[in-house]
Order: sequence, then C-alpha cells, then structure tokens
Amino acid sequence: MPERTSPEGSRYEQKPACGAKLHRAAFLAQLPFAALAIILTMFPPPAKAVPAYVDQTGLNCQACHVGGFGPQLTPMGRQFKIEGYTMRSGASVPISAVGEVSFTHTRKNQSPPPEAGKANNNLILDRGSLFLTGGIGQNFGGFVEVAYDGAEKAWMLDMLDLRAVTKRQVFGQDAVLGLSLNNFPTVQDPWNTTPAWGFPYSQTTISRTPGATPLINGKLGGNTLGLTAYAWIGQKFYLEGGAYSSPRAGTLQWIGIDPNDPGDIKGLAPYGRVAWQGPLSGGTAHVGAYFLQARIRPQRDRTTALSDRYTDFGVDASWQKALGSGDALSAQLRYTRENGELQASCMLGFVGPGGSADCARTRLSEVRGDISYNWRSKIGVTVGAFSTTGTANSNLYSGPTGKPDSNGLLAQLDYTPWAAGNGPLGRRASMRVGVQYTAYGKFDGARNNYDGTGVNASDNNALRVFTWLAF
Repeated sequence: MPERTSPEGSRYEQKPACGAKLHRAAFLAQLPFAALAIILTMFPPPAKAVPAYVDQTGLNCQACHVGGFGPQLTPMGRQFKIEGYTMRSGASVPISAVGEVSFTHTRKNQSPPPEAGKANNNLILDRGSLFLTGGIGQNFGGFVEVAYDGAEKAWMLDMLDLRAVTKRQVFGQDAVLGLSLNNFPTVQDPWNTTPAWGFPYSQTTISRTPGATPLINGKLGGNTLGLTAYAWIGQKFYLEGGAYSSPRAGTLQWIGIDPNDPGDIKGLAPYGRVAWQGPLSGGTAHVGAYFLQARIRPQRDRTTALSDRYTDFGVDASWQKALGSGDALSAQLRYTRENGELQASCMLGFVGPGGSADCARTRLSEVRGDISYNWRSKIGVTVGAFSTTGTANSNLYSGPTGKPDSNGLLAQLDYTPWAAGNGPLGRRASMRVGVQYTAYGKFDGARNNYDGTGVNASDNNALRVFTWLAF
C-alpha cells in the first residue's frame, strides 16, 4: 500500500532511508508459491471489494463488506478471508478490475507542487488495478493485484496473499489452520484496524501528508515477501506468526518496485499477531495486538556492518453492529509504538552528519481511530482522528522544532448505489462516490511555521472528491 508505497508519506521528512533483498536459495524456495499463483489463473472459482468474489460465493457485496463496498469487512467477510477465499457456490470468472479517480483541493497551494500534478486542484487517476482471485478446492486460495499508480505513472505488482488452509479440531474447538504467503505485513489480517486495510480506505498521494510514520504502516508493503502461519480457534481466538525478507533488487525492479526504498531486510523480520473476537452489546467486538521487528540496510548499502533496527508493537480494537435494513455502526482504534536505532543511516550520513552510529534513536507513538454509520448499505458517514508524537531529533526531522508530531481529523461522506448487486451492469459492477476532508492541527512538528518558511499545518488541509469503480 498504499503506499502501497506508504499512504502516510515518506518515512522521514529529510532523507529517504532504508531498502530490501533475498538470497538465491530463499528465492528458489518461493517458486512453488509462484506456481500456485499461475495455477490460480487456470481454475474458474474461488481485500478491497473484489467483484469476482460475488460470482464465486453467490453473495452480494454487502454480505462481506460494510456498506456493500470494500475493504471494511463484516464478520462473514473476515471468516471468508481466514478460510483462504475458498467459499464458493459455483464456477466464476476469477478476474476483477478496480479504478479510482479523484479531485483534490488543498487550502493553500503546494510548494513545490507534486511531481504528478499542479500546485492545487488536481484531477488524477489515483489507481487502476487488475485482480486475479480464486480458490482451488477447499484448501488453496488467494489474490494477486497488479496496479497502475497514477501519481507515479507506473505499473507494479501491488498486493499478494496466497493461502493454504485446513480445518481441524484444536482444544476441542473447530479451528482453521492456515499459511499465508504475502508481500505486505498486515495485508493478510482480517480486521480493518491494522495498517494495510485501515481507514481511510480511499486515499491519494497527490496532496502532502506528514513525514514520520512507523515502519509497519506500509514502508515494507510490496518490497518484501513473508510467510506466516495462523490458527483461528472456535471463531474467537486468532494466533499468527511468521517472518519477512527482501527479494533481490532485480526482482523488485522487474515487478515495478523501488528496491532501495527503504532498503533490504538483514536476515528475517519476525511478525506476530494475536486477537480475540466475540459478541458485545449486540454486535461483534475484537481486541488484539501485533508485533514487527526488522533490521534494515538503508538503500541496500553494505559498506558498514551496521543496520537500522526497528521494533513496532501495537494494540487494536473494533466493534461492529448490524442494525437491520442494511444499517451498520462500527468503531475502530489502534495504537502503535515504534522504537528504532538508525545506526547504519547515521554512520553513512543518510541521517545526520555521518561518521557516528548514535545520531538517531526514534521513539514514535501513533494513535488512529474512526467511527462510522452506514445507512441502508448506501450512505456512509465516517469521522476519524489521528495523532503521531515522538522525541525531538533535528537529525531526523527538519523544521524549527525538530519533532515528528502531527495530528488532525478526517471526515468522509460516501454513497454506494448498487450494494445489493442491482446495478445496470449486473451484480459484479459496483461503485462508490465520496467526499473527504482532512484537517491538520499539527504537521511535522508544529501548528504554525512548521517548516521555517511560514507554512502552517492548516495550509495542508485537503478536500477530496473521489469515484471508486469495481467490476
């Protein structure tokens, strides 16, 4: 993501640091999974709202997605994902297309203007995607997304989630046991509180966003490959563990990904996830925690034996209630804490003056939350808040304060006319139109004059109108 490069902006405001790579033996070990992706194209069966799943399951979008349009999942949608996308009612065409166009106006002109647009009032194709989706029998399934980034004007292999699943008894409870081969930590997660699928679900890179963000928020999205194992026990307890590594630079370039941003992982980056889901006040609640630790060689530079070390730990919670007649109420919250030591970036001069390994120790805390109401699976209203804080360090963060602090509010109003599958082009066709407004209280360390040139946080306030189509 995305993001897919990072939807939150670059990892640091001053300089790009960090990258990705994999040893040949590990790469060869991935070939069976690549074969699985090819096999998926040969079978007609069996995220974002992917219309091919409508054909596959025989269900309308609103059965699995809040408001009848992805990616926010209902409890049934979560179960479908955990079971490896294998539920089906008959044969289907396993290909979908998704496109998103938006117009963005910022309170003040952006200076300098974005590379892909003007200083203000930008109309842009944010994204166009082709999805290959499906399942083989009851044990294999997944999706592969190839995307065109309108801001970068480039194609890429964006998201990947291939699964092998089985059903067993664990501690006397029905359980789903699975493996996920994926390329974005948290893309495999069934809840919409973790970074890959969190609100806002629709976004653009054409307007300026804060620079400081935890590593798990997307900086390893698309440029890594990981294998995780999970267990879903009694439809209540979720346990997952695995690790990520970095493909070879040539492989990433071939699939349209920058191999040097943020760099390559040294060894393996362990990932863990635990969660509980159950009934609460007539709805469905969940609480959970997640963990990622990575040692990164910035820009794939190996001239030192050092690496940048990141440890991200987070907790999250959500509650969702169906109110009848298609209405739904939901709330989501996550907190992430990152501790980092950028020894390699410091020594190499990517951060600070160079020559010293102790110029940058990061302490970031991020909180994000949102509340939404969806009326008749057609009209949705969401209000969200976000805040990032951390210790001051002028080697990492530019501006008078040298702080990473940013916060603000984001509101969205959207309309989904064909959630029940009653569109003029059949039940596979779906559309969402919406309006977003983002208001910043702080931006990259301050409310006023955050960059030392007189620019205020509120100058980046953005009004965005979007249309999201899927078929």
